[in-house]
Amino acid sequence: MYGVVTRNEDETAWSEFDRAFYEVKDVTGRAAEPIAGAVNMVSCFGDNAVEGEEELLAFDDEGTAATRNEPYFDWTYVCPTHERYRDGLLDIIADAAEVNGDVRLDDVGFPREEYCYCDRCERRFAESDFEEWSAWRTNVITEFVADARERVPGELYLTLYPDPYPGHLEARSGLDVDAVGEFVDEFVVPIYDMAYSTTYWLEILAKGFRDELDSPFSIELYAVDVDIDDLSKAAEVAGEYAETVLFGYDASNARATVRRLEADAREGQSFGPE
Repeated sequence: MYGVVTRNEDETAWSEFDRAFYEVKDVTGRAAEPIAGAVNMVSCFGDNAVEGEEELLAFDDEGTAATRNEPYFDWTYVCPTHERYRDGLLDIIADAAEVNGDVRLDDVGFPREEYCYCDRCERRFAESDFEEWSAWRTNVITEFVADARERVPGELYLTLYPDPYPGHLEARSGLDVDAVGEFVDEFVVPIYDMAYSTTYWLEILAKGFRDELDSPFSIELYAVDVDIDDLSKAAEVAGEYAETVLFGYDASNARATVRRLEADAREGQSFGPE
């Protein structure tokens, strides 16, 4: 199966795609109305629009905010314990689920292992029953996913950072795949490259997730300005391990790639004796 991830509503209806994800809130803070013809997708704690609102940001123990101005961050992160922001996210998720029962959660978790040590997080950990900070922050994320699940009557999808090594996702973002797997129907793993000129690393990551996850998962490939031959090769590799191969943010290139893959499959078929 092949799918697309897009910000353009008309592309969600293209016949080449078995599944479409439509961004209703992305990491820039841009918002759009949910649509009925696709799985609506919500960027949760990644949000560049809050960069100047210090009370919303995640901080490390040295007081450095997780913003796109710092090394290693492509966007700005909201602290997952901020109740007003969290409640607003759940409202967005509920509104999306009313239009289409399926919803995908993106950018769920703390930004990195060193986060968050804001005053609110430190106070809540001290007031909790948890002895280990890592267990407390994992519970924060699991509770958020559980609350989102209550608002989604259909399939709930969750994006995972592309690191299948056991324990790494929990240490990095507080996301325990076994714990949240109780609430998630399918995981989505973006494995992005600008060229896909080699694919051995893609196969290593895909196999790692197949071995690590008990739930089904899809792989999302980056489609913008990628050569169709290389993107087709990457899709074939990903398709050996994932339920669905998704193409991100260039539906025209994705459609051409799917047509290439389907044509190659037909050429490889034979029926009866020659």
